[in-house]
Amino acid sequence: MPADLALLRRIDAYLDAAPRTGARAETIGSFVLFLNEGHGWRYYARPTPGGAGGLTPEEIGQVRRRQRSLSQPERFEWIHEIAPEMRGSALAEGLVVTDHPLMALNGSTADVLPAPDGVHVTIVDADDDLAMLGGVADLAFADPGTAVGSANAVDAAAAATRQSAETLAFQRGRMLAGLTVAVAARVGGVAAAVGWHQPLGGVSEIVGVSTLPAYRRRGLGSAVTAALVADALSRGVGTVFLSADGDDVARVYGRVGFVRVGTACSASAPSA
Repeated sequence: MPADLALLRRIDAYLDAAPRTGARAETIGSFVLFLNEGHGWRYYARPTPGGAGGLTPEEIGQVRRRQRSLSQPERFEWIHEIAPEMRGSALAEGLVVTDHPLMALNGSTADVLPAPDGVHVTIVDADDDLAMLGGVADLAFADPGTAVGSANAVDAAAAATRQSAETLAFQRGRMLAGLTVAVAARVGGVAAAVGWHQPLGGVSEIVGVSTLPAYRRRGLGSAVTAALVADALSRGVGTVFLSADGDDVARVYGRVGFVRVGTACSASAPSA
């Protein structure tokens, strides 16, 4: 199926606009470099939407030097169908390129997925325990995929104590401003899965959907995603999208009503 370039350009424009709500933007050649303002979130560079330029290895090198000078991650993100030349340029610059399924909600409604028995799925208030949500996400992303693991609620409580006060304050401010919406799935009152969406200009990206490894394969991730989609649609959002970690995770999102529309790419410096 040919790519829906109008949809991908809408997503690409959102991916340029959304970081600007919490980061400083610098233009370097054909790229925009997003820089955090002391709140702990780590950003990246993206090709300027609709920009004319070669996205050359030389320009990528220029951005990398600026990132290093500011102690920022040497990281780039883009949509392959919008900027197909980026892959070759990034590889020529010695970066490691990773592909992720880019998915969008198919239609204007999500498939109804009731929460599993014993699971309580709710929108999280800004005055809730955001550190615990961060702890759940940290442990889940440290053990990626869908396989059941050992990290549990006790481990999440310990991870919660390591959350940055600046980052939590930044998240809370975004929630109060309506820029971020959080959902948690609780089992026995304990947060076991979390996720967020970030509405802006009629588009929203679902991010950070994660389940504690000990609670996987119970339908919690699907339930969180469905709740995030329902909230986004209730706010009048017309385009809901996400990037899946891989094909296994993409199948989970497919059960909620998402279909693959393209490829989200990232590139970073090789590990030492």
